[in-house]
Amino acid sequence: MCFFYFVSCQKEEPIGHEYKWSLPEEIIDYSIETPEVLPDFLVDTYFDQNSLLGYELSNEAITLGRVLFYDQRLSADNTISCASCHQQENAFSSNVAFSEGIDGQLTPRNSMSLVNLRWNRFLFWDQRESSLDVQVLQPIVHPEEMNTQLEDLVVELANIEGYPALFESAFGSPEITEENISSALAQFIRAITSFDTKYDEGRLIDYANYTDAELRGKDVFFNNRCNQCHTGQSFFQAGDPRNNGLDSDPSDLGFYNVSGNENDIGKFKTMTLRNIEYTAPYMHDGRFETLMEVVEFYNSGVQAHPNLDDRLTEEIEIGGTPIRLNLSQQQKEDLIAFLKTLSDEHLLTDEKFENPFPW
Repeated sequence: MCFFYFVSCQKEEPIGHEYKWSLPEEIIDYSIETPEVLPDFLVDTYFDQNSLLGYELSNEAITLGRVLFYDQRLSADNTISCASCHQQENAFSSNVAFSEGIDGQLTPRNSMSLVNLRWNRFLFWDQRESSLDVQVLQPIVHPEEMNTQLEDLVVELANIEGYPALFESAFGSPEITEENISSALAQFIRAITSFDTKYDEGRLIDYANYTDAELRGKDVFFNNRCNQCHTGQSFFQAGDPRNNGLDSDPSDLGFYNVSGNENDIGKFKTMTLRNIEYTAPYMHDGRFETLMEVVEFYNSGVQAHPNLDDRLTEEIEIGGTPIRLNLSQQQKEDLIAFLKTLSDEHLLTDEKFENPFPW
C-alpha cells in the first residue's frame, strides 16, 4: 500500500483528524464505460448526449476527485467535505432534511443524490446549472456551506504533500488549478453510476425474479402515471422541472428564481427513483420521512396550483384538478415493494467510492 501524509500549511487541522490515507498500489479501475443497460432512447431532450460521449474520464482523475470529495480541508474551517452532505451509505444523499454547513448553518434545501448525474442535463433542485464542472465548485465557495476562496484553496493544496503528485498523475502536471480541481471532482461524480438492481436484472428475464408484490407494484407504477414523470426505464426521472403540487402557496419558488417566469413558480427537478429506498427524507425540503408518506401524498395529498403539472391532474392539463389515485393499502405497499427493486445495495459499500481517509 502507498501512504500519503497530508500536512496543511495554511490551516489548523481538526482535533482528532490525522490526515493520512492509503490507495491501492494500482490505480482503481472505475469501470467508466457506459453501462450496457442504457437504451438508445435515453439520448434525447431529457438527457445530455455530451454526458454520454463528450467527456473524457480517466481513472487517475477520478481517484484525485475521490480524495478531494472526502477532504474536509476544502472547507474554511476544516470540518466540511463534499461527502458531509452526500454520504455513500445514503446513495450519496443526506439523511436529514437540511445539511449542516460551516458554523452550523443549514442548507436551504435537501441534499440530493449524486448518482447517475453523468446523464443529467440540469443540476440543483431549481436546475440553475447545466455544467457539472461548474456546479461542483459552488458548494465550496458558498458562504453557508464550505465558505472557501478558490484562490486560497489552490495555494493550500499545493502545500499539502501528496496532492501535487496526484494532480500530475491526473493531468500531466503537478500544478494545481481551479479548473483541474473542478474537473477531478466532476469526473469522480460522473463515475458514480448505479444500474446493479433487481429491476435491471428483471428487465432482462421478463421480471421472473420478482415477487408477486413487486409485480403488482410494477403494474401500479406504470398504470397510474408514475412513469409519466419518472420516465425512462433506466433513469426513472425527467429532465424538465415540474410543479408536483406540494403546496398551493409555496414559500420556495423553485425554478421561478432562475427563469423569472410566473409559470415556473413551484417547479423543481424531478429526481431519480433509483435508490429511493436509501435517500430519505424526500422532496426538496425533506418534508416526508418515509416512502409511505410520499406514496400517500401522490395518492391523496396533491395540492391545487396554477402551475400544477398536467400529469397530476384529472383533466390532464396544467393547473387542473389535483388527481386522486384512490389506491388501496395493499396497492400502496406493493408500489413501495416495486420501488425497492430500484435499490443498488452494492453502491453503498463499493470500495471505489468510499472514504480514503482512515476515520
